[in-house]
Amino acid sequence: MSNLPPLATGGMSPSGTTTVVRINEPKIDPDDKKILCAAMCKCDKAPNVGVDGKQLKQACVAENFKGLDKLLSHKSPYKQEVNYDMTQRPPVPIMDSGTDTKGHDYLPAWIRKHWGSKPEHAPTYKPGTGLIRRPDVVIVKDPTKPPTQDNIKQIVEMKFPPDSLSEEQENAYKQIGGKGKLVTLQPGHCDCDSSEPKDPQMPVEELGFVAAAAMWIAYILTRGKTPRPPMAPVPPLVPAF
Repeated sequence: MSNLPPLATGGMSPSGTTTVVRINEPKIDPDDKKILCAAMCKCDKAPNVGVDGKQLKQACVAENFKGLDKLLSHKSPYKQEVNYDMTQRPPVPIMDSGTDTKGHDYLPAWIRKHWGSKPEHAPTYKPGTGLIRRPDVVIVKDPTKPPTQDNIKQIVEMKFPPDSLSEEQENAYKQIGGKGKLVTLQPGHCDCDSSEPKDPQMPVEELGFVAAAAMWIAYILTRGKTPRPPMAPVPPLVPAF
């Protein structure tokens, strides 16, 4: 029998795909959702494109959040694709040796150093066995500290249909974040196609995601002591032919 929580179908999203909602899934903080949805909608409408012409929406999200973290000297609350050592309890983030708020740039080098083939190194790394897991976005409570379990506010899996969260991923991410911190986000949760959103959106089109998100983060973290960023509605989509 599956250990997954019961599901509810949330109807049709603006893009015409069914939005699946987990009944017991926690809610995303409205301020966090504003920033996450800004990236998701931007990459859903204008994704990166591979050499083979394939749309790389997930890569677009990663690129934007990594750019945001770099702009904020690796002190963004949104940590994109940090690798976790799943042999530890709780799992431990694999961070840069010189900057503990920055994910390690080159995982193979870390693996060779810590999990080499010599007898004194354990375990021996085998790809695809779940020894390393990498959530899409980890939101931290204190951006000046690494994304260890005690500093994790939420883990967000940003899924573009038809991609979905596997049972193995779900179990691993619950180990990383602890109870009640895992949530999924899809374009259908963000009203990406709405030309008249209920809540004004970040001015991504005018400023670009990284600049707009940085302004909102400053506003949120200073509890409104910095100037409120300019607001602009998301323009309607132009149909692709």
